[in-house]
Amino acid sequence: MGGHPEGIALAVSTVIFALRPDQPDAAPGLWLPLVRRIRPPYEGDWALPGGPLTIDEDLEDAAARTLGDTTALEPGYLEQLYAFGTLDRSPEGAKDRVVSIVYWALVSSDEVASSVGANPENVSWFSVDDLPDLAFDHDVIIEYALWRLRNKVEYSRIAHAFLGDTFTLAELREVHEAVLGRSLDPANFRRQIESSNSVVPTGKRVLGTSYRPPRLYRYNTQVPPVDRGPLDRLPRKPRP
Repeated sequence: MGGHPEGIALAVSTVIFALRPDQPDAAPGLWLPLVRRIRPPYEGDWALPGGPLTIDEDLEDAAARTLGDTTALEPGYLEQLYAFGTLDRSPEGAKDRVVSIVYWALVSSDEVASSVGANPENVSWFSVDDLPDLAFDHDVIIEYALWRLRNKVEYSRIAHAFLGDTFTLAELREVHEAVLGRSLDPANFRRQIESSNSVVPTGKRVLGTSYRPPRLYRYNTQVPPVDRGPLDRLPRKPRP
C-alpha cells in the first residue's frame, strides 16, 4: 500500500479569457495565456498561471499577484470559479496533496496588448480550440471554466468585461459568438437583446464609417443583473 501524503498544500490558479482574432481581419475567438513550467513536475509543459498560497495572503490577492507576475494583467473581472482537489490530481510520489482554488478573469483585447510579465519567453497565448498538452488537471479546469462562461453569458452581463462602456449590437453579438463557439442570426440576436431591456441606446453612433453608422448601446443600469443563485455558480461537480 502507498503511503499517505504528509500534508495538504493550497495553490491558486487563474483562467484568463480574452477575445482575439486568429487573423487581422478575422472574427475574434476566445484565447487564454499559459505558462511553460521550468521545473518538475511536468517540466516543459504548459500550465495555467498560478502558484502556492502564502500564509499572509487572501485568495483574491494571491490570484492577482500571480497574474501580475506572469502576464502583467490587471483584469477588471476576477471571480472565484471552483476548488479542485481530487485525490489523483497530484503527481505520483508528491510530498503533499495539492488543492487548487481557481479564479477566472476576463480581459478586453486592448488589455491583452500589455500582457508581458516578468518572464515573457515562458508565457504564450493559445486559442481555446487549439490547446497544447497541459500539466496536472489543467485541461479539466479550462473545460469547466469554458462551460461556466458559456452558461453565464446567456443570462448575465458578463460580456461587458470584453467590451468598452459603449458598443454596437454587432460587437455584442461577436462576443456571444466567440464565447458560445457558434454563429448567431443577427436579426434574432437583435430582437432577443432589445426585448430583454438589458441594453439601451446612448443616442450616439459610430463615427468615421462610409455607410450608415451603427448605434452605440450601453448596459441598462436600471435593470438588475440576473443571478441564478449560488448553486448555479458553484455546481457540486465539475463537468469533464
